[in-house]
Amino acid sequence: MEDAEALIKDLNGYGGLNLPEHTPDDRLEALLAEKLNALIQSDFNALVQFLYKVDVSESKLRTLLKTKANEDTGMLIARLVLERQQQKILTRRKFQGEPPASGEERW
Repeated sequence: MEDAEALIKDLNGYGGLNLPEHTPDDRLEALLAEKLNALIQSDFNALVQFLYKVDVSESKLRTLLKTKANEDTGMLIARLVLERQQQKILTRRKFQGEPPASGEERW
C-alpha cells in the first residue's frame, strides 16, 4: 500500500488505535480490523468518533454492512478506512505543487 507510514501516522492521529509505525502493508488491513473489532466490543462511541474523524461515508458503510452481514465487521470497516485514507493522500499530493513562480501569495 502506498505511503503506509503516512497512512498509519494519520490513523494514529485520529486517536486510540496505536498502530505500529512500521507495519507491513500486507498486515495493515488485518491489524486495523483487529483494533476496530476491539472498539466495536469495548467502546462503540470511540469507534463512531474515529469513523467521523476519518470521514468514512456513512451511507457506504451502512450499505456494505447490510450486503455483507456475514463477513467480519472490523475487516469491512478497515477496508473503507484504508480506502478513504488513500483518497486523502492522493488529494494532498494533487494540491501540493510548486509555489507560484511569479511570487504571488499562495492561498
